[in-house]
Amino acid sequence: MMMAMMMAIHSEAQTNKVYDKVEVMPEYPGGMEALLEYMMNNVKYPEKAEKQKIEGRVIVGFIVEKDGSISEVHSLKAVHPLLDQEAIRLVNNMPKWKPGKVKGKAVRVSFALPVNFKL
Repeated sequence: MMMAMMMAIHSEAQTNKVYDKVEVMPEYPGGMEALLEYMMNNVKYPEKAEKQKIEGRVIVGFIVEKDGSISEVHSLKAVHPLLDQEAIRLVNNMPKWKPGKVKGKAVRVSFALPVNFKL
């Protein structure tokens, strides 16, 4: 009984593994062009950052889940709290992606996305 439980836990841990590289990478619906369009149409330059002339590239890390949803959104490379918050908001509001796959099965994949703020 204990062995069966341990195997179930081990199996569960493997299914929740987060991959960096996979056979089929996750994809924003419509591809890279659609992703860039989404970002351009939805990013809101924070007013205070604009007034203070703050610019930079925030790198946002997140996980594309097996169902394509986005989770664990965080700043990998911060620029300024105002820009970091906006980049994270932008990613959190994305529609579901096409999930990454290994051997034909959807898996969790970590992803990094640069968000540029330029005045």
